[in-house]
Amino acid sequence: MDFADIKNDIAFRKIFGNEQKTAPLISFLNAALQLEGDERVVSVSLANPYQFPRIAGEKATVLDVRAVDHLNRKFVVEMQVADKKGFDKRVQYYMARDYSMQIDEGEKYPALNPAYFIGILDFPFGADTNYHTRHLILNKSTQEHLLKDIQFSFIELPKFNKEETDLVTPIDKWTFFIKKSEELHVIPDFANEDEGLKTAFIEADKYQWTKEEIIAYDNVTIKEADELQEKLKVAEQAREQGKEEGIAEGKDSKEAEMVIKLYQKGKTEVEIADLHDMLLEKVQQIIKKHTSSSQ
Repeated sequence: MDFADIKNDIAFRKIFGNEQKTAPLISFLNAALQLEGDERVVSVSLANPYQFPRIAGEKATVLDVRAVDHLNRKFVVEMQVADKKGFDKRVQYYMARDYSMQIDEGEKYPALNPAYFIGILDFPFGADTNYHTRHLILNKSTQEHLLKDIQFSFIELPKFNKEETDLVTPIDKWTFFIKKSEELHVIPDFANEDEGLKTAFIEADKYQWTKEEIIAYDNVTIKEADELQEKLKVAEQAREQGKEEGIAEGKDSKEAEMVIKLYQKGKTEVEIADLHDMLLEKVQQIIKKHTSSSQ
């Protein structure tokens, strides 16, 4: 088997945004939000089913997977591979907006349903060393959880270091799949215990993909590589520019030191300029700057 990189935009939506096979999304939601008993998700409908880019290089039509379950709860599952400025504010804005837009102005507030954000992050987010964190609105003094409708869950892949033998919880197993799928060549035994996770492995096997899916997947990979190369190029140019500026500053500093020494020994501005083949204006600027800073 040849499993795809789940962090790839195409693979991510093939696993979690498949209208025909929602078992993986249901299993993942229950694992990430630690839902038990009557709270468990049993069915979902996708609010934005995914469509593959029609041509090479075209951007995906959606940036995340949005779903509604049998209790009419709203879910947003997002894969974020880069630590972008304002990420924390963006996700709070999205969820506040999605929550409030469930009703029109004047409608009764009890009609609002809970909204949950699950972020799979390929970068550290916060000081907590745990890879999986839940963020709730709690009473600061009593820790009472009264405001339950908007919640966040983050899975930080860089903090996940468990091997297959260390997996215990459902979210352990899901995170192992998301982070290490490319390294595997067979479906692990633990996946057989969860129909949704087993289906996710099957769907991630590129040998089962259509030609269109493979091309779309490769296009995303190439695009990401090109973007990384461009960032490295810009960084290298900035370093080179910094070196050049540093050399120029060093040269100017030595020239200024030499001009001041000659000036202090009684040489005139014209003599200094002639002796060292410098512009008279530059000599005058150096002396003026030195004189004003000495006063």
